[in-house]
Amino acid sequence: MEAPPDRERLEQGDIPQSEESQGKDPAGLSGPSTDSCISSSTTASRFLQVELELNARLRMMSFGKPVRYTYNPLEYAWDTHQCYVDTYCRGGQSILFLGMNPGPFGMAQTGVPFGEVKAVRNWLKITGRVGRPADEHPKRRITGLDCTQSEVSGARFWGFFQEICGEPHNFFRHCFVHNLCPLIFMNDSGKNLTPPELPAVQRDALLSCCDDALCQVVTALGVSMVIGVGKVSEQRARRALAEAGIKVRVEGIMHPSPRNPLANKGWANIVRAKLEELGLLSLLNK
Repeated sequence: MEAPPDRERLEQGDIPQSEESQGKDPAGLSGPSTDSCISSSTTASRFLQVELELNARLRMMSFGKPVRYTYNPLEYAWDTHQCYVDTYCRGGQSILFLGMNPGPFGMAQTGVPFGEVKAVRNWLKITGRVGRPADEHPKRRITGLDCTQSEVSGARFWGFFQEICGEPHNFFRHCFVHNLCPLIFMNDSGKNLTPPELPAVQRDALLSCCDDALCQVVTALGVSMVIGVGKVSEQRARRALAEAGIKVRVEGIMHPSPRNPLANKGWANIVRAKLEELGLLSLLNK
């Protein structure tokens, strides 16, 4: 089993491509499929260091009922995730869109936040190999960029910005997208469990680690605004950054989940109006 690169070697830029993906991989997918995703950005390197440190802390945690399965795409999908970070995380970005945690047919498959497969492949042009977690639910198999099931939240999120921005460059020159928590949780039946649905002690320990990492991410990126995608992300960001004394503006937009009835009645129009209110829409237009 190959692991994500260690911090010291990441800082030095000495990371052979064959050592960049991790996870139990019965198909033998162990290295990236392209030479275009080698870490070169100082901002990206700092960001990845924070994620590696968070991974190390999360490996020491265990989760009891109702959680039966826990996936970490920053382990088994490190290859595609690093490609996303190296391609789009850069200095000068001022806005961080913050999701909560991966969905089973989005980031869990691709390693990209809100990572609906078609958007990741066709618009973001992310490439790489995806392994598999050690313990998979039979109804929630990881098939990576070959996954045929679309995730509504991710399709809405990236589809909206594709319509507004045209090309990824027009979005990422100002913005980056990140999840507060990299883990996805499922119960015995395969039902997705969000971090707020965990038992209080486990939830608080988990989110404390993730809050610490968020503060480091915001500092590393140097953004001036964090936009929580959904109320929980917005509230966690507001609280964590305030307690750490990090002075950035925190706002929120509606989550695109189909579990949210309002999102099913015109999420794109609601978010467009909110971004206009925040004075951001003109930054993102084609």
